[in-house]
Amino acid sequence: MRLSELLTPERIRVPLKASDKEGVLRELVDLAVANNGSAAAEVLGAILERERQFPTGIGYGVAVPHGRTPGLSSLAVVAGTTERPVPYETIDGEPVRLFFLLAGPESLAGAHVKALSRISRLVRQQPLRARLLAARTPEEFYRTLCAAEGA
Repeated sequence: MRLSELLTPERIRVPLKASDKEGVLRELVDLAVANNGSAAAEVLGAILERERQFPTGIGYGVAVPHGRTPGLSSLAVVAGTTERPVPYETIDGEPVRLFFLLAGPESLAGAHVKALSRISRLVRQQPLRARLLAARTPEEFYRTLCAAEGA
């Protein structure tokens, strides 16, 4: 599974406007459900519940908030960066600037796990994180991701 197949420039926000965790999550959820606004509250609820159980800050300045909800019929993946670090519960205690959000129905749990694994592997590469954070447009972020995946 390639992340570049799940993301498009329209599903990337560079930079995110929010400056706190909940604001970033709301902004990403709105991006994820852009054509299905009625699902926003349900998706945000699933994401926040997952965060309460186990925060999704994976370290390296990266967070991958995710949740499963019947409010979506397919797997939604969005991404964004912030200009300033956002306080976030992370494994290494560092704030976050790079976000990938995933949400989808329980029936797509396998794809959900594969996407999480792919993101985790990619963002371990410091040069890639730096290039993603340096991207000034969604298109530049997307091209950087495609190049990293050899797409």
